[in-house]
Amino acid sequence: MGEAKKCSGGFSNCPACLLTCFLALTVNVTGPGEPVRGTLGSDALLSVHYASFSTDLPIIRWQLRKDKPLTVVQSFGTDVIGNLRSEYRGRVRVFANGSLQLQGLRLADEGMYEVEVSITDDTFTGETSVNLTVDELISTPRVVMETSAVLEHMEAFTLNCSHANGTRPTYSWLKGGKPLANDTRLLLSPDHKSLTITRVTPQDDGIYLCLVENPVSSVRSAPVRLTVYRRSSLYFILAAGGGFLFVTLVTVCACWGPSKKEKQHNQPSSVKYVDQNRTKSIGEEQRYHYGRLIYADTVLNVCSCPAFSDPHEERPTPSVSQAPVTAPPPSHGPQIPTKPTVPPPRAHKTRPSPGLPAVKPAGDSKPPPSHPLYSMVLLFAWNVYSVQSFRCTVI
Repeated sequence: MGEAKKCSGGFSNCPACLLTCFLALTVNVTGPGEPVRGTLGSDALLSVHYASFSTDLPIIRWQLRKDKPLTVVQSFGTDVIGNLRSEYRGRVRVFANGSLQLQGLRLADEGMYEVEVSITDDTFTGETSVNLTVDELISTPRVVMETSAVLEHMEAFTLNCSHANGTRPTYSWLKGGKPLANDTRLLLSPDHKSLTITRVTPQDDGIYLCLVENPVSSVRSAPVRLTVYRRSSLYFILAAGGGFLFVTLVTVCACWGPSKKEKQHNQPSSVKYVDQNRTKSIGEEQRYHYGRLIYADTVLNVCSCPAFSDPHEERPTPSVSQAPVTAPPPSHGPQIPTKPTVPPPRAHKTRPSPGLPAVKPAGDSKPPPSHPLYSMVLLFAWNVYSVQSFRCTVI
């Protein structure tokens, strides 16, 4: 303030004195000269410096240039003057050299900032501008491809690079640590997010990765391996696999196939279902339908199973014995006529089938025990044998 009074006083007729006074009151403000890169959520320092021969405290004012200038903060030295806007409360700080610190950066804080430094009631003012960019960190990218193995001379194969977070990303591709560029077979999309390989060749086999960058971060994806098979190798693999499968099938059939004797022994035979009135031959597909035997006073049905008998052994045919008729005791009353006992019908003889033992008449041998358990056990054994024979035949 004292220098201003002197310059307005008796030295007005001295050119040298006027120049000295002008230099003393001039304010020179310098900025960084390049944009300040800020990260979302972190702090940014808009660094400036002013020089003046005056010892008075400067008045510093920061504005954000948008559609119209927006005052961020105004201070006398480092002391804030007036009330701050709501979006800047608790987030700004002014330093003695005129620099401004913004805390907790937001995307809306990005833009061109102007600073004015004035001394002695704005008689002399210096100003400069600082450009601030705010970016979000890039998240780890990921390479997506349809398959990791391809056949040579395919028409096209595409790799895509994607990531979740990050502003202003730029993409590039590397193979074996070396960057890839557009050429006759490698085609990059306009934003370089996709890499297309036309007519894949064995030279395309290798490790690929995607690099994503922005002003505040640079992140690489996990490497992916692309395997290119030659067509001749594929044919060899298919031929070897087919030969191995054929040998395996032949070996299994040779080990599990029944011998000729087993086939003859396992040949399905007929079953004789014998009763007093008829003889019925049951085929292989019907033998399970005769699982119940009927035992009555005068009728006994027996299932004859030749497979469990010796072909040279004589098999008795069950006979039906008639209970003796006991005469009623004599009495003096009138006699009630009794119904004459009808002898059981004679069993019909059946012609033996080829390969089956003939069923002998009942009179040639002793009858088997006249109990239904005997017939049921015999039929159960035949069913077990039939199931085993059927399984062996199928295998």
